[in-house]
Amino acid sequence: MRIGLIAVSGVRIYNERLRKHGITLPGFVERAKVIASMPSLGLLTLAGALPERHQVTYLECPEYDESILKPTRFDLVAISSFTAMSDVMYRIADFYRARGTKVVLGGLHVTLVPDEAVLYADAIVVGEGEKLWPRLVQDCEQGKLRKVYRNASSQDVTLGHVVPRFDLLDVTRYNRMPVQTTRGCPLHCEFCAASRIFGGYKLKPVDAVVREIREIKKMWKRPFIELADDNTFVNKRWGKELVRAVAEENVHWFTETDVSVAEDAELLDLLARSGCRQLLIGFESPTPAALEGIDTAGWKAARYKQYRGAIDAIQDRGISVNGCFIVGNDTDTPDIFPQIERFAKVSGLADVQVTVLTPFPGTSLYARLKREGRLLRERAWERCTLFDVNFVPKGMSVGDLEQGLEYLMGSLYTAEETALRRESFLGRARKAWRSTG
Repeated sequence: MRIGLIAVSGVRIYNERLRKHGITLPGFVERAKVIASMPSLGLLTLAGALPERHQVTYLECPEYDESILKPTRFDLVAISSFTAMSDVMYRIADFYRARGTKVVLGGLHVTLVPDEAVLYADAIVVGEGEKLWPRLVQDCEQGKLRKVYRNASSQDVTLGHVVPRFDLLDVTRYNRMPVQTTRGCPLHCEFCAASRIFGGYKLKPVDAVVREIREIKKMWKRPFIELADDNTFVNKRWGKELVRAVAEENVHWFTETDVSVAEDAELLDLLARSGCRQLLIGFESPTPAALEGIDTAGWKAARYKQYRGAIDAIQDRGISVNGCFIVGNDTDTPDIFPQIERFAKVSGLADVQVTVLTPFPGTSLYARLKREGRLLRERAWERCTLFDVNFVPKGMSVGDLEQGLEYLMGSLYTAEETALRRESFLGRARKAWRSTG
């Protein structure tokens, strides 16, 4: 069959005042310019699970654009999107179904709201797709496509060994390539669905990770790799094995993890020698009160006092820290904005990411805010951008939250402040880089 894999990608934000500030996500978007462009790893993995007899095409649609969709005809398309762009995904699905093409929708958003997604598709995939996809395609070939394909093996704690089809890409369009080494997170934060949706925290065999990196290197001699993980170094023993293997591949790379990575000096030393250039860590708040209740076990609150020391331990090894903070927590008042500004400046963070608390579908946060009558509008998925407010905060008004976020954007993301943070980091990192080569 002719199969199209369509990634709905792009950056969306509705707050026009934030647009004027030049919304910034360090390592991804800087001064409103996308600087980290990656393909959809999920769709490339589906392609890798297919028999070679199928003709597969990968497309990216940052918005609904028929000039991208019309040139190629498909027998079957699979479309994936993040929540904020789900309306675009549904429009693309309508476009293809109107032309007689079978449409399958999948991904995190579809898994979280299957009753909604199924209205726009001939079939949906709920859960991890790589094991379901070959069966689905076979059913489509035989005219037996079912409406819902649900993964029944969520308790398998090992990720599959499907190698994504990186060969489908024009790698010159990207400045980093994704590789997934873990899936899920055990911390159970209220605002995140990753801890629940995949049936536990899963690890990929290290040899499978290396195999994927080497596939990328066939097209890109020394790529920048982004580990598409929610929390890479939960398992420190496995993490050290992974980092030792990556160090042999002569690549630079980035990942997300939690602050406990700084508790293991051996792991940090290995990271420094492996080509790791940045760790993104969710600190969430510079105030201990806001950390209470963020995760069910109080894990983050218990580590609040380690924050400053962890930043120093990581950055002194030449690895920058992108510290992430959330505004709009129930204990936050307008005082939180200067507190985040002050922490960012005195901690020496190389990069700072500030987002607004966002009730994504399927999260405990969404359920609680709905129960408390604090959602401004239910199913306002287009506002799940991490920058647009869709709930009533407890300690301030909606306007206060929006204005405070704008204040932080204007304060932290000026060219001068960004340069100051990075020069400060480089000053302490050059010594580490010289010692590690």
